[in-house]
Amino acid sequence: MSPRLLGAARPATLLAMGLLAFCSCKRAGGNQDPDKIPPVDQPPRPVAPVTAASVVRSYPHDTAAFTQGLLWHDGALYESTGREGRSTLRKAELETGKVLQRIDVPSPYFAEGLALFGGRLYQLTWQNQQGFIYGLDFRQQSTFAYQGEGWGLTTDGRSMILSDGSNQLRFLDPATWTVQRTLDVMDGTEYVNDINELEWVKGEVWANVWHTERIARIDPQTGKVKAWVELTGLLDAGQRPDPEAVPNGIAYDAEHDRLFVTGKLWPALFEITVPGVAGGGGAPAR
Repeated sequence: MSPRLLGAARPATLLAMGLLAFCSCKRAGGNQDPDKIPPVDQPPRPVAPVTAASVVRSYPHDTAAFTQGLLWHDGALYESTGREGRSTLRKAELETGKVLQRIDVPSPYFAEGLALFGGRLYQLTWQNQQGFIYGLDFRQQSTFAYQGEGWGLTTDGRSMILSDGSNQLRFLDPATWTVQRTLDVMDGTEYVNDINELEWVKGEVWANVWHTERIARIDPQTGKVKAWVELTGLLDAGQRPDPEAVPNGIAYDAEHDRLFVTGKLWPALFEITVPGVAGGGGAPAR
């Protein structure tokens, strides 16, 4: 059975009850038999238009970083990396990839999405239904609780927006973490499942879709995929020694209109443009 179950909704409860064993295999990555892990593929033919991303420039990225959340703030990249016993929160220099600041997330937590709200960093965990709140000095200030799994996290400036690997986005009150509303994500009449890392870009939710090479541009009012951003060809297959080295990580520098993308265990982070949409604030490719 296809893990995406396109054409039928897959709420978080089904994911937790019926597909838990599958997800455990998915997230373990290098601890599993590579032949039993689904390869990076593409979803069925999209209904929404597809636009290829153009590379402006590439930068070094830590190949040990199992990227689960990425954001840009005040001249630096902030990244949440996963896998139990290896999860971190880190701040990195764009030009060199050098880790400027880092804190380890202890077992049994598997770190996931990351968002900045009100001058604080919010980090999800996969299955523990608990997140961590840090100051920009990386001191943990408190925790927060939510229902179900945590995959991706971003904010529209009012609500926290959370993905859990299903076809739904949850809009949450950042003070109480109660659900304000849910949004079914659809491409035409098909549900889009496996929604992963999130970023707020010019009034849209941009989302990696697990085990694909595309980013969905989602209308936050309707849940419809307005368009897809194609990432195929950004990184050669030979540079992905782990079968879980899939695209994951979107950061937007609103001040300079720059888009950055990377993947789990990737050796590079790319500044990209999407014609007519975003990007292009950086220097030409070299």
